[in-house]
Amino acid sequence: MRGPVLDEDLLAGVRDVSPLILGIAPFSLVAGIAAVDAGLGLAEAVGMSVIVFAGASQLAALELLGENAPLAVVVGTAAVINLRMLMYSASIAPHFADYGRRLRTGLAYLLTDQAYALSVAEFDENPERSRWRYYLGAAASLWIVWQIGTVAGVVLGAGVPDAWGLTFAVPLVFLALLVPAMKDRPTTVAGVAGGAVAVAAVGLPLNLGLLAGALCGIAAGLLAEVTAS
Repeated sequence: MRGPVLDEDLLAGVRDVSPLILGIAPFSLVAGIAAVDAGLGLAEAVGMSVIVFAGASQLAALELLGENAPLAVVVGTAAVINLRMLMYSASIAPHFADYGRRLRTGLAYLLTDQAYALSVAEFDENPERSRWRYYLGAAASLWIVWQIGTVAGVVLGAGVPDAWGLTFAVPLVFLALLVPAMKDRPTTVAGVAGGAVAVAAVGLPLNLGLLAGALCGIAAGLLAEVTAS
C-alpha cells in the first residue's frame, strides 16, 4: 500500500508547483537570452545554468559579465543574493534530518525559492507526506523547466520580441513568493526595506543597487526581530 502513496506524494509536488511554472518558463528564457547578450555560447550557458541553478543571482552575474565587471564583483554579488539559501537550508533541514547524506546533498542542489516555500507549507499542513518525494516532485520540475527554457533562450537569442515582455515575469515570480512570506513584522520590514533600497539605488554601477537592497533588507529584518524579542 505504501508504494502508491509515495507516488502520490511525488505527483502532489509536481501538481502544486505547476502554477509557478507559468512564471518560471519566461524567467528561464530571459536567462538564456541574457547569456547570449553576455557573449556566452550554448555549452557555456547551459553549463552555468546547470551548475549555478539560481535565477536571480544567475541573471545578475550575466549582466555583470556583459558589463565586463571584475570577477570579484560578479562572484560577490551572486553570493550575497544567494545568502537566502542558507536561511532556507537551516529552515528545511529538520524535515530531512532522517535521510542519508547522499540524498540530502541531492535535495540541497535542487533548493530554490519556490521549492522551499511550497514544501515547508505542505509539510506543516500535511505531516504524513513523504517529504523528500514531495520536495523532489516540486524541485525537479522547476529544474527541468529551467534548463529547457535556458536552452530555448540561447537558441532564440535576440529573436524574441521585446513586446512579449518576458523580463516582466522575473519580478512577478519573486513577488508571488514574497507577499505570502511577509507574515510577521521582521519579514515585512525586510521585504519593504530591501525593495525600497534596491529601487532607490537602481542607478548604481555594476548592479550594486541589488546588492545594497539585499544587505539592507537582511539588516532591517534582523533589527526588527531583535527589537521585537
